[in-house]
Amino acid sequence: MTKLSVNINKIATLRNARGGNTPDVQKVAIDCEQFGVEGITVHPRPDGRHIKYADVFALRPLIKSEFNIEGYPSPEFIDLVLKVKPEQVTLVPDAPDALTSDSGWNVSDNMSFLTEIGDKFNAAGIRTSLFVSTDIEQIKAAAKTGTDRVELYTEPYAARYAKNKEAAVAPFIEAAETARKLGLGINAGHDLNLSNLHYLAMNIPFLDEVSIGHALICDAIYLGLGETIRQYKACLNLK
Repeated sequence: MTKLSVNINKIATLRNARGGNTPDVQKVAIDCEQFGVEGITVHPRPDGRHIKYADVFALRPLIKSEFNIEGYPSPEFIDLVLKVKPEQVTLVPDAPDALTSDSGWNVSDNMSFLTEIGDKFNAAGIRTSLFVSTDIEQIKAAAKTGTDRVELYTEPYAARYAKNKEAAVAPFIEAAETARKLGLGINAGHDLNLSNLHYLAMNIPFLDEVSIGHALICDAIYLGLGETIRQYKACLNLK
């Protein structure tokens, strides 16, 4: 079954709005695991507006499931990842002031850069994933970098889902099948929610992992964190 990794950035955003430690990012991560998630994702950004580098260090000894750190591979980010040694690092092409991730890598234009960084992480025993679009040529290029996985940027799928879900998912099926044939693991993330998640998972049953933050935390306001996680995990259960 596809694993669910919860991105807890929005918990940190809420905490930072008032200062102090409410809500407690570390406790939420532990609670998510107790409610059954298979991973915790964080995406520290240069401006520290949500998850901070100090949070990443504090979370490392507490997380018993998979720890996934996302971010642009700046020297500071690379140093953080090599010190923390998460199970997975997801490299995104975000500019420092990006509001959220909004595109995949142009891997072809960054081949040597991504290969060199991936080699560093692989040598440290850290699985590497590249954030990519459904462009087949970019997925083929990703495989040449030596990355372990790709994470498919699913905002285009989410945007088209309500109007034509078959057309929305088609390029993602093709991209996932291409990645699989090239020996890559496949993750997915961005704008996945309780409405569109099951259909994606049903059409890509070999999907390794989804990373979901914003929609899941919003749903938890109404449903509670435990019930929300139960419902998201049910979307991934294809039995």
